[in-house]
Amino acid sequence: MEAFIDYPLSVIFLTSLILLVGASEIGRRFGARSPEGAGASIATLEAAMLGLLALMLGFTFAMALSRFDARRDAILHEANAIGTAALRARLLPAPYGAESLRLFHDYVQIRLDLATRVPTPAELAAAIARSNRIQEGLWRQIKAASAKDNAMVPTGLYIQALNEMFDVQEIRLTAVRNHVPIVVVFSLYGIAMVALAFTGYASGIERRRPRFPVYLMSLLIAGVILLIQDIDRWGIGFVTVSQQPMIDTAKAINGYSADVQSEK
Repeated sequence: MEAFIDYPLSVIFLTSLILLVGASEIGRRFGARSPEGAGASIATLEAAMLGLLALMLGFTFAMALSRFDARRDAILHEANAIGTAALRARLLPAPYGAESLRLFHDYVQIRLDLATRVPTPAELAAAIARSNRIQEGLWRQIKAASAKDNAMVPTGLYIQALNEMFDVQEIRLTAVRNHVPIVVVFSLYGIAMVALAFTGYASGIERRRPRFPVYLMSLLIAGVILLIQDIDRWGIGFVTVSQQPMIDTAKAINGYSADVQSEK
C-alpha cells in the first residue's frame, strides 16, 4: 500500500474514475455489438457483480477503518506514555531533570513535525533514528542521576515510565506501517472494473438505457475508493488522526520545563 501513499488523493481519484468509466464504456461497446435478445441473463450477472462489489467495498472499508482506529489509539497511548515519563522526570535531581525535559520536548516535536505531511521513507527513517538517539540520551541522563542519587522510589518510577515510552514507539510505528494489503486494493479495483463493465454491457444491449446512471455509479464508487485510501494513509488528507493528545503533551512538557527553571 505504500505505493499509493506517494500519490496525491486527487491523482488517485481521477485515475480510479478513468478506469471505471473506461471499463463501463468498453462493456457498452461490446453490448452494442450483441444481437437483440442476447442479454437475457446479463441482468442477473450484473446484479451479482454489483453485490460482490458492495461486499468488497464494505470489507476493504472495514480493514482501513480498523487501521485508522489503531493509529488513533497508538497516538493517544504514546502521548500518555511520554507525558507520564516527562512528569516523573521532574523527580530527578538537577541538572538531569531539566536536561531530560529538553530531550522530551525534542522527542514530541519530531512526532508533531511528521504529522504535518506525508514523509518519504528516508525522512521517516531519519526521524526514527533521531528518536532513538534521544532515547539513548534520556537513558544516559537517568544513569547519571542514579549514580548521583540512587533513591529507589523516584528512580524506579521514572525508569518504568521511560521503558514504557520506548516500547510504545514501536507500537505506533507498527500501526503507521500497517496498511490495507496491496492485493486487497488491486482486487477491489478489479472487481469494480468488471462490475462496471457488466453494467456498461447491459446498457449497450438495452440501447435506450442512458449513460448517466453508469457514470454516476462510477463517480460514487471512485469516491468510496478514495475515502478508503484516504483513511488508510496516516498523513495529510480529508480524514486525519487528531494530533491533539501530542499537542497537549508538548504544552505540558513546556510547563514542566518552566517550573523547573523557576525552582532554580
